[in-house]
Amino acid sequence: MKKANRKFTDDMLPEYDFASMKGGVRGKYVNKYRAGTNLVLLDPEVAEAFPTDAAVNQALRAVLSISRVVRPANEPLQRAAQKRRRR
Repeated sequence: MKKANRKFTDDMLPEYDFASMKGGVRGKYVNKYRAGTNLVLLDPEVAEAFPTDAAVNQALRAVLSISRVVRPANEPLQRAAQKRRRR
C-alpha cells in the first residue's frame, strides 16, 4: 500500500503575532513533561464504569491486593511462571 502524498499546510495565519503576547514562557512545563506522567487514557466503556479517579484507584487497588494473594508482590510474573513450569 502506497502512502498518500500529503502536502504540509500551514494553518497559522500571518496576523498571529506571538512575540507581542504577554505571559507566555517558553518551556514552562518541560521539566514536568520529562519527569513523566501518570495519565492514562481509558476506553469509553471503561470510563463509563468508573466515573471518578477515586473509583479507578479503588478498583486498581483491589486488583493489586488480589494479585498479591496469588503471588508475592516482589516476585516478577516471569519468575513465577518459570517456577510453575519446573514443578
